[in-house]
Amino acid sequence: MRLVLLSEVPEEASLQRQWNDLVLQMRRPEAFYNCEWALAVQSAYHSSRKPLVLLGYDGSDLVGIACLATEPGQERDVSFLTASTADYCEFVSLPQRQEEFVEAVVAELRQLGVGSLALANLPADSETTPALRAAAKKHGFHLYIRPGYLCPQVRLGSAVERQELKTTVMRKRQLRRCLRALEREGPVTCSYLRSWTQVESVLPEFAHAHVARFQATEHTSFLSAPERRVFMEDLAKRLCDRGLMTLTVLMIGDQPVAWSYGFQFHGVWFLYQTTFDTRYQENSPGYCLLARILIEACDMKALQLVDLGLGAETYKEWFANNSRQTLYATLTTSPLDHWREMARYRMAAELKRFPKLEDTLRKMRSRLRQ
Repeated sequence: MRLVLLSEVPEEASLQRQWNDLVLQMRRPEAFYNCEWALAVQSAYHSSRKPLVLLGYDGSDLVGIACLATEPGQERDVSFLTASTADYCEFVSLPQRQEEFVEAVVAELRQLGVGSLALANLPADSETTPALRAAAKKHGFHLYIRPGYLCPQVRLGSAVERQELKTTVMRKRQLRRCLRALEREGPVTCSYLRSWTQVESVLPEFAHAHVARFQATEHTSFLSAPERRVFMEDLAKRLCDRGLMTLTVLMIGDQPVAWSYGFQFHGVWFLYQTTFDTRYQENSPGYCLLARILIEACDMKALQLVDLGLGAETYKEWFANNSRQTLYATLTTSPLDHWREMARYRMAAELKRFPKLEDTLRKMRSRLRQ
């Protein structure tokens, strides 16, 4: 296998086609792995993320992609380019070449003098995990893998199972109560926006509602950062151009009260970011929006799954019938850094036993970052 090292993700149509075609040949294709996602991150975070892209070729055929990055002044520390934006991150390759490609990438990073490789949001069911174990041992890296997030999902199943799911959702007592309360304000409808013209006009109010919702709980929305808003807008345009974007809006009359920024790709409707107008919080508009999305998904034969994204919020658990685990893997050449990483995780795990203290520390960290 021949590796080609690039310092940017090229805006080159032929490579983008090869890249996205390769994603479709994976066992579990995800929209996060597409070239458009990497390009949107590169565009928005160009001042803080320096791409390090490794392309694997067999002759002229593209068989592997490692979309990595470094931060200014930390060139020896490498991570996924999309780590802070994508719910799943992965080495893209043909399934039968995954082990070979991962080994080639790790060998190349070792030769480049990389001291650490942090791989966040790696799916636990990926072939990458055993490949990393073999590659780390072979090339002198210390590997530590810990649990990341659990992503709740709703499998739609057969026609009979879909009908049962719709019936279960519509019969939920809390849903009926919330919808009745919202309907006192006006007719409740749901719009599914897919064209860039439609999506562009709604994104500012979505971002404003997201920021306001977090401020109401004394937390900071990631959309408070200008770079993240640029990323979300650029990504939406690119996904709309490919027919993948779905921005769902719950309305009371002409008033939007909840939004879900999502996309449909390879049989999966992924709910990437959902928020609501806090003035209607008492009647759970976000919960009502999710219910409407599930009912809509049950009628779409091309869909097999609704992925509710990172985080195990209670409202997701009310609907989920499946889940997907992610992992956080670190490879380092330093034994001290290896042990430090393990100690940090174990301390954080212990801290979760004391939710109030953990919440206080998170708020302090958020304020320091600001």
